[in-house]
Amino acid sequence: MTTQRITAGWLPGLSEDEVRWQVLPFERDGVRLEVSVPMLTGAQMQALAYRVRDAADRHLRTMPVADIIDVIDRAMARLLDREDPCRQQAEAWLPVVSGYDADMVRLGLTGFFKTFRAPQLRRFVAEDFANPAVLDGFQPAPKGGAVRAFGPDLLVHSWAGNVPALSLWSTVCGLLVKAPGIGKLASAEPLFAGWFARLLAELHPPLAECMAVVWWRGAGGEDADALYGEADTVLAYGGNPTLDALRRRLPVTTRFLPHGHKLGLGLIAAAALDTLKAPSVARLAAWDVMRYDQQGCYSPHVFYVERGAAVSPRAFADYLAAELANLQRRFPRRTLELEEGSAVAGWQQAIEWRAMAGAAGAAGAGDSEGDEMLIGANDAPWSVAFSDHALPLAPTASYRTIAVVAVDSLDEVVPLARQQREFLQTAGVAATPEELYRLAGLLGAAGVTRICAIGSMSMPDAGWHHDGRFNLLDLVRMAEIEASAEQAAQPLARYAD
Repeated sequence: MTTQRITAGWLPGLSEDEVRWQVLPFERDGVRLEVSVPMLTGAQMQALAYRVRDAADRHLRTMPVADIIDVIDRAMARLLDREDPCRQQAEAWLPVVSGYDADMVRLGLTGFFKTFRAPQLRRFVAEDFANPAVLDGFQPAPKGGAVRAFGPDLLVHSWAGNVPALSLWSTVCGLLVKAPGIGKLASAEPLFAGWFARLLAELHPPLAECMAVVWWRGAGGEDADALYGEADTVLAYGGNPTLDALRRRLPVTTRFLPHGHKLGLGLIAAAALDTLKAPSVARLAAWDVMRYDQQGCYSPHVFYVERGAAVSPRAFADYLAAELANLQRRFPRRTLELEEGSAVAGWQQAIEWRAMAGAAGAAGAGDSEGDEMLIGANDAPWSVAFSDHALPLAPTASYRTIAVVAVDSLDEVVPLARQQREFLQTAGVAATPEELYRLAGLLGAAGVTRICAIGSMSMPDAGWHHDGRFNLLDLVRMAEIEASAEQAAQPLARYAD
């Protein structure tokens, strides 16, 4: 076995010998990767916070947003170039730390990085600000006076590691609102955030001085508290229990923006289920299940399929199973840890028990079989559960486990989804234009915040309203010059004499 070593993080103003380092080991295909992550003391955290704030005052807050977008765009051009050392580094090592198939990571990175090119970022800013110039200076307000948007004095990011390079999203958001930022690496993916900071240092060194990337074990102790005490805004990703614990340790004056567990679902209308369209829809649905093994907050767990078409819900489930089998040959599922494998086995066993109970009941009633079944071998690296009766929306075991549920009408799905209102986010819909808008109104009222095409569930648009909120607007505070102040200033002007 060969061993490679990488130093992670980004610590402007600190040398490596001033910091304690923790080694996080990863192994895959005969390669052992040792990632050294920085562990700072509370005093070092406070000094780092002061340094990035000072750098932001001198550099970041004086940059027009258009110039910030230009730097990010140039970084994305490097990361999209497969001949560039930065991109090659990401393709080489992110599969090792994440365990995901290398081709899946490659395609995922390309799709992700394309959402941060200059045209997309300009739309991103325009999505939240009718006049993006409010990020650069005071602009006229329709009601009179003027208004300006100011980013956080210090934005702290707490990243999750379920999807490679996920840290890029909040990092870019912070830069666009001109906020100095310090991010906490996820132990499951401790590489990309530091790489991105180093890339910015090559392209525009002053910008990289306005950010830092650190690590601490678990929830952290006095070191983490020292950093949280310096932050006025904390943006965090992770499991709901982790986010709840973090919320309780923050000062009451700190703005907390959490993104926790969510549930995705798909709705497939009879109009999409003729013999020509159904295989294509099943192929797109399988991609949504396959991408990063359902680890994204936008990943589907249940597809509700309407009866009454040439292709029945049961036949659609067979199509989906066949497509998942094909994708497994192209993009093998990552090797599961013991706990993950146990969760999948438990989910499969629960389906089988219900299927046996249903079959016994059906036999007693004179029917040939029950209405719930598991498609695919138990040891296959994917699994489709089919139910011929409506089931509540519930998470599967993830890792390419998906439920297909038959319904007489997609209207039946709305009350089932509403039961999980606090966890709803993405719904993939395959329906006619009229049906799309009608269902969107019902789903939005039930709590769904993002409605997209089947096949796009795990590829959100740039500037999407994450969890129904604003990516940039939620980060800023607005300062207003009221019309009364303008009027009172007029008699004091030199030309008034």
